[in-house]
Amino acid sequence: MTKMIIKGGHVYDPLNGVDGEVMDIYIKDGKIVESLSSDEIKEAKILDAKNKVVMAGGVDAHTHIAGPKVTIGRVMFPEDHYKCVREKTYNTHCGTGEIVPSTYMQGYKYATMGYTTTFEAAVPPMIARHTHEELKALPILDKAGYLLLGNNWFVMKYLREGDIEKAAAYVAWALDATKTYGIKCVNPAGVENWAWGKNVNSLDEKNIHFDVSARQIVDGLAQINEMLGLPMSIHLHANNLGHPGNWEITKDTMDVTKNIKVNVKDNIYNEVKTKFDSRRKQSVYMTHVQFHSFGGTSWKDFESKADDVSKHVNKSDHVVIDSGCVPFGKAICMTGDGPGLYDIATMNGQKWTNCDVELECGSGIVPFNYSIKNKVHSVQWAIGLELLLLVDPAKAILTTDNPNAGPFTKYPKIMRWLLSNKARQDTMKECHKWAAERSTLESIDKELNLYELAQITRSTPAIAIGMGYRKGHLGAGADADVTIYDITPDYNSNDYEMLERVFTTTAYTIKDGQIVSKGNEIVETPSGRSFFANVAMKDEIQKPVMDDVKDFFKYYTVGFNNYSTPEEYLTRPTPMDIDLK
Repeated sequence: MTKMIIKGGHVYDPLNGVDGEVMDIYIKDGKIVESLSSDEIKEAKILDAKNKVVMAGGVDAHTHIAGPKVTIGRVMFPEDHYKCVREKTYNTHCGTGEIVPSTYMQGYKYATMGYTTTFEAAVPPMIARHTHEELKALPILDKAGYLLLGNNWFVMKYLREGDIEKAAAYVAWALDATKTYGIKCVNPAGVENWAWGKNVNSLDEKNIHFDVSARQIVDGLAQINEMLGLPMSIHLHANNLGHPGNWEITKDTMDVTKNIKVNVKDNIYNEVKTKFDSRRKQSVYMTHVQFHSFGGTSWKDFESKADDVSKHVNKSDHVVIDSGCVPFGKAICMTGDGPGLYDIATMNGQKWTNCDVELECGSGIVPFNYSIKNKVHSVQWAIGLELLLLVDPAKAILTTDNPNAGPFTKYPKIMRWLLSNKARQDTMKECHKWAAERSTLESIDKELNLYELAQITRSTPAIAIGMGYRKGHLGAGADADVTIYDITPDYNSNDYEMLERVFTTTAYTIKDGQIVSKGNEIVETPSGRSFFANVAMKDEIQKPVMDDVKDFFKYYTVGFNNYSTPEEYLTRPTPMDIDLK
């Protein structure tokens, strides 16, 4: 593979403590290396990064880019596709869409923004093949998916019976069968109730039939996660999303896993033989926390509680969050939280789609528009920014819960608000007055610097997903995923339009040591890796569970032998091997 030297750029690499130093980055065989030999230097491609900023490739730890919900979202929003069109070129496919772009478009847009790794945040087990078929068409990016397990019948059955060992064996099988990476939990206990037109409203309210609570499910899955030695913690969408006053259940939910030990070497399966990144400290990753930081008792006294939530996160070493920022404009709400989206649809009179996935999970989809003049939407905009400005950058990740609060293509707009107080104040003047009156944002004059920006878009998500050993940094051994921005460290933060422009289109994006984009031009379109957890368990533990599973398949419309996703559905399949035998 091509050898490369990126010369003289201002490097921001928080995982290695590099804060704007002018230095060279050496690349060989798709990896970052300490140096090249004199002969290798002669044949290396030289990329001049003088007066530019160099970071690792961006890592989006929570996005919705593939699967049936995304496909249906496109169908429900046809106007998005005739208004935004990309023509075919000699090396790229044509594509459409801005809010939910077509699959090829997503890869191209992420790459030109400097992102090289993405994680699909909600994969229904039964429909994993569909998700992987779309991910297979996603160009350039490395990717993986989180498996929806928070309302799974087998998980709830075993947890109700107090048999966490069987629950763990099922989870291990399910991750391998679906070729997914980690555990996702959405509105635990509540989505199962939604099959009967109900929900749960507290951590300890038990659901119908299975008689388990959200607390039991979160605690059980968090324990299972560490028992299995999975690279990331559980990925949790908490109860009561989008309801005034939900900040209290958000804080309480964070505390459920505070006593669960992370990276335990001795457990009931003996020693976990493969550890990926011991720097992961969290036992829970709380996602799109903007939607879970609502104060008040109704929409009349609705207010931000981001300040209180941020304080709780900062003092809780076991918690990492992503923001779910609202950048205003059109969006499509799509989530495994069916009852949550029913509430939104009935409140706003929008189109609505609902789906129940057999024995496993559900979903809802609602096209939406966040208005800068709307009282509630203005406060939501403030909440997302408050979280990223107040939470320690080592514990916070920039997202829009793409496309729920807005499309990922608006990340640069969020970056300009974070790096420029003037940008925030000027937007505040356009917002409904509630944005200033019912949040602390107007009083926050902090501006993130480039080092902190690299944390919330690179190093923190990489560690949170257990990939800090190869993603999110520029040290020796890391994947050669590199972003070069046409900006200098002494930028004028008041020129926020320049900031948005810079972060919308990189000077260069490099994937595995290969230039994939130069400005707006896609230069190369390699296939990215597909990561998944491959847990090998003792036969005496696995076999009784598999007997249960096969027996239950009489209730499925899919045969057991047709359920699993073969590796040929993946591009460059990359198992995360964990040997528990």
